[in-house]
Amino acid sequence: MALSTLDPRSALVLIDLQKGITALPTAHPVEEVLERSARLAAAFRAAGLPVVLVTVRGGAPGRTEVALSGGERPADFAELRPELDVQDTDILVTKQQWGAFHGTALDLELRRRGVTQIVLGGIATRFGVESTARAAHEHGYHVAVATDACTDMDAEGHRRSVTEIFPLLGETGTTQDVLSLLGAA
Repeated sequence: MALSTLDPRSALVLIDLQKGITALPTAHPVEEVLERSARLAAAFRAAGLPVVLVTVRGGAPGRTEVALSGGERPADFAELRPELDVQDTDILVTKQQWGAFHGTALDLELRRRGVTQIVLGGIATRFGVESTARAAHEHGYHVAVATDACTDMDAEGHRRSVTEIFPLLGETGTTQDVLSLLGAA
């Protein structure tokens, strides 16, 4: 469903826009995703709405057929990109798996602020963003995804999340769609 409205108590949740993840090869230019995400963050802050910046520092336990850890990580792997202009009012969440809800205080932080809708962006679309969107839906939040503020390492995987999964979980739109609705809110 196309993005139709923003709740008065919406929050922006940006997934894994950190040095280690943004250094990976992606289907869409990372600098464009970062620029759009930074514009969204600035607009949410200006509207007095929460901005959540999520980073990943580990991986869920368990055996998989594909190793995703990539071996030794550089010391600055989990540092947020400076383009995001982190503010003292931002909510910082560190996760150990794909989704930002499991094993973190994200739900508690959002509920304390009366948040009813989350707007998502970040990397990777089919991992962190999709997992967080699914959990947000299951937690009863209205979900919106700024699809041009997301990318993935695989173009087809990104497309599938955007066209097949996100419409089942909520609404989708562009960064400009979100900014336009935010201005009207």
